[in-house]
Amino acid sequence: MARIALIVGSVRENRQGIKVARWMEGKLKSRDHTVYFIDPLELNLPLLNKMYKEMTNPTSQLVDLRNKINDAEGYMPVTPEYNHNTSAAMKNTLDYFLEEYYFKPSAIVSYSVGFFGGINAAQQLRLVFAELGAPSIPSSFSISRVNEVFDDNGKLVDERYNNRVLRFLDEFEWYIEALKNQRKNGTPY
Repeated sequence: MARIALIVGSVRENRQGIKVARWMEGKLKSRDHTVYFIDPLELNLPLLNKMYKEMTNPTSQLVDLRNKINDAEGYMPVTPEYNHNTSAAMKNTLDYFLEEYYFKPSAIVSYSVGFFGGINAAQQLRLVFAELGAPSIPSSFSISRVNEVFDDNGKLVDERYNNRVLRFLDEFEWYIEALKNQRKNGTPY
């Protein structure tokens, strides 16, 4: 169906977010989407000094990342909440690019070990994606007490999330198709 860049937000040791990201990857693939799994831990990008478009000789790793971001028809950041915001790893990964994101939707997934499931980080990330030109869909998907929702092997143990995610993914797919159809008619710039 669609090509989706799923962007992991945590690079911490024993990170919980990788469980969330792999679970969401499985959900997207089960709906016949192509998923570009972008993990900053594997990328090991340096702190942003120049955007991709400013580089004269980007690494092959950055060229590959740029191609995935550019080719994607939608974005799914999976963000932790650190001090009521998204992670530095997420922000650093996103900021290498700009025009590649234009007029494609984002669907924000957040999580935390606390009760609110990273909703403050999700709200902050909405601002970032708006500036990137990839507005977020109205709904976000938060996972509270993430350490109790998945077991140590990343298997979902709270089945309520299987039902909750359906509406979220339906909405994301609707926006992907709507913006894809509108891009066929051209974009404002």
